[in-house]
Amino acid sequence: MLIVPPPLIECLRCFDGRQTDLDLRSLLVRITGDLQVGELEQHLIEAFSAAGFLEDEAFAQMKSGREREFAEAPKRAPAHAGGAYPLEIAALRQTMARYMDGATGRPAPPGGLCGIAAPHVSPEGGWQSYRAAYRVLGPELKDCTFVILATSHYGAPEHFGLTRKPFVTPLGETATDTALVDRLAVRGGPAVLMEDYCHSFEHTVELQVVFLQQVYGPDIRILPILCGPYAHSLYRGGAPESGEGVRRFLGSLGEMAASDGDRLFWILGIDMAHMGTRYQDGFPAYADRGVMAEVAERDRQRIGRVVESDSQGFWNLVQENHDDLKWCGSAPLYTFLKALPGARGELLRYEQWNIDPQSVVSFAGMAFSKP
Repeated sequence: MLIVPPPLIECLRCFDGRQTDLDLRSLLVRITGDLQVGELEQHLIEAFSAAGFLEDEAFAQMKSGREREFAEAPKRAPAHAGGAYPLEIAALRQTMARYMDGATGRPAPPGGLCGIAAPHVSPEGGWQSYRAAYRVLGPELKDCTFVILATSHYGAPEHFGLTRKPFVTPLGETATDTALVDRLAVRGGPAVLMEDYCHSFEHTVELQVVFLQQVYGPDIRILPILCGPYAHSLYRGGAPESGEGVRRFLGSLGEMAASDGDRLFWILGIDMAHMGTRYQDGFPAYADRGVMAEVAERDRQRIGRVVESDSQGFWNLVQENHDDLKWCGSAPLYTFLKALPGARGELLRYEQWNIDPQSVVSFAGMAFSKP
């Protein structure tokens, strides 16, 4: 974090890769009224560089160092304990018990369950949808490998982030199914990013692990997969699998789903629409009111295609207006629908939440029956 004195904020415009040191010097002279600005100019450049704010050698070294540090770490440490959920174990158990209070099992559909979708929004805002999804998990699923398809907010488009590391939370350590990771790494093609650095700080898998540990304890297996956005398809048209990398990965994931069948259970960590001031819309958004009532209707249209296992119909709706609803969970959802064609869904709960006074996120809890 850097604190820039207000008079110098305008200087940030000069660090755009197009302007020169002379442009910065001229601006500093105008701001300060002093011709001798060389020392101040040098201080600004060095401060930004040392903090990693410039695309230069210092940043490249910092980036490669962080990535190497994560790749060499034996475990994936909790990144959001103490923020999204309590760090102290007693407080965490109390909080999770409150979130799941009153959650009782429900009869499985005749063919059995194959997966759920839960939010990845802050549990304090979305706990009722988390509960709606996780309450359907029965004790018979404990020995499954939980395949967690989650949004990669920072990952490369058309890529899938894998890691072999066990996930640690205050509730304990959960193993990653390294055999399945290795299978996807070998067969998944060029779209696979092995030991993807995004895993080190992304919250979308971590929050699902915490809820799984609340249900089953830490002694479970997961297969964490971060799904980058399908940006090429979204902005240029066509299906996401029209690119070779995505096509190979979806094919490998579908083969794994078919061959391993009942020993896998799928967890989708997804949010839906992001509307309002925070998300660069030209209007404030308020949950369930005004424009958000229209958003709810459009959300439910997309959910309707998901529950019918209509991957093409779902993606056609996402592509409208280049996804002006900004569904950050569209890639994991589409990935799931392609990996398990025919898996029918059920909407358990739909919600909207003001993440700040003028911005709203929508999300849901869902359950999926076996194809």
